Amino acid sequence: MTRVLPDRFVEDRALRDAARAVLADDVERLRASLGEEGIASRVSSSVGTTISGRIRSGARDVRAQARAQAGDRAGVLAVLIGAIILWFARGPIMDWLGGLDDFEDPYPEDDSPEDGSPEDGSPEDNSPEDDNEAAAANPAFQGDHA
Repeated sequence: MTRVLPDRFVEDRALRDAARAVLADDVERLRASLGEEGIASRVSSSVGTTISGRIRSGARDVRAQARAQAGDRAGVLAVLIGAIILWFARGPIMDWLGGLDDFEDPYPEDDSPEDGSPEDGSPEDNSPEDDNEAAAANPAFQGDHA
């Protein structure tokens, strides 16, 4: 007794066999490809490509948002950039400003009189002792108390 298979069953078997042949071909190509490049290098290059792609995409989004914000606040952005430039250039600027005071200081800090009198030599008050000392040092001195 032979059974006759329905046509639909025969068609399904043919499709299955064709799919099996395609799968076997794909597996063979994968094995050949893995022989050329190992799984570890394949995964690392894939991960690196994925991560760098995400970073680039995120950077593009940040740049677009920054451009939109900067268009609205150009003055604030200019001041901010100027402040950043001055901050990074503060060392050379301070050196340059320090070089401007190369002149001799007429009043050096360590040459101040020890008695506390003013540096211009004028007496702070007109006491008779000061007048007597001045008259003794300079005969032309005419004080009030002479």
